[in-house]
Amino acid sequence: MPKKVAWVLGGAKGLGVMVAKGLAQDGYQLVINYRKSRQAAQKLQHELQEIGSDALILQGDVSQLSAVKQMVQEVMHTWGRIDVLVCTAGPFHFKPIPLVELQDHQWGEMIDGNLSSVFYITREVIPIMRQQGGGRIITFGFAGAELAPAWSGYSSYAAAKVGLVSLTRTLAEEEASFGITVNMIYPGDIRDPYKEALISEARGQADPRSRVGRPGTGEDIARVVRFLAHPDSDWITGAIIPVTGGFSLHWNYVK
Repeated sequence: MPKKVAWVLGGAKGLGVMVAKGLAQDGYQLVINYRKSRQAAQKLQHELQEIGSDALILQGDVSQLSAVKQMVQEVMHTWGRIDVLVCTAGPFHFKPIPLVELQDHQWGEMIDGNLSSVFYITREVIPIMRQQGGGRIITFGFAGAELAPAWSGYSSYAAAKVGLVSLTRTLAEEEASFGITVNMIYPGDIRDPYKEALISEARGQADPRSRVGRPGTGEDIARVVRFLAHPDSDWITGAIIPVTGGFSLHWNYVK
């Protein structure tokens, strides 16, 4: 039986790096796509190969339908299957911008990168998973997104991710009978250098954004992804899972 394939969208940098490494440890072949970070993707490919996983790296912007279609074709030509899809890719603007000051291209970047991209990729991948008899799809949100909170200065990003909550739950209902689970993880305020770090590297470090006290890491997120991707997690679908260290938007957002 061929090895299963996991595709980590935008996994060349950030939280996707530890997700990819964790899935490689679980025996998956990996697909990593990137927009501009070719050198980082090649470095990760080498690290995954050291773990024992074959890795395919692809250049492509998931907010563009033509690029999504091309990448799916390349993955199927190379591996012939897609078992796990982890949607870590998604832009964010760190400078708060009131809605009336948003430019059209800024609104479009957040909506296309965080919501339309998931629509494009899932519409292409779900028929493949159906034919295989099942699969796992994991989306990413922000703390409290399922409550549709106000987030002043970040209206476009928040609107996209709140929409993604509904999309995630809708897909979970529509695809349950096909053996496809669809869940969302929302991370806390995880920042560099901890996005690509192990939990052991954060032990003993202080983080005022975390009620737990220590910084969150990419490994914290990867552990939950690996759990959701497991075959025995098939009874969990439509879930919105916080991995936040207790962080919420009710706290002052630390710049």
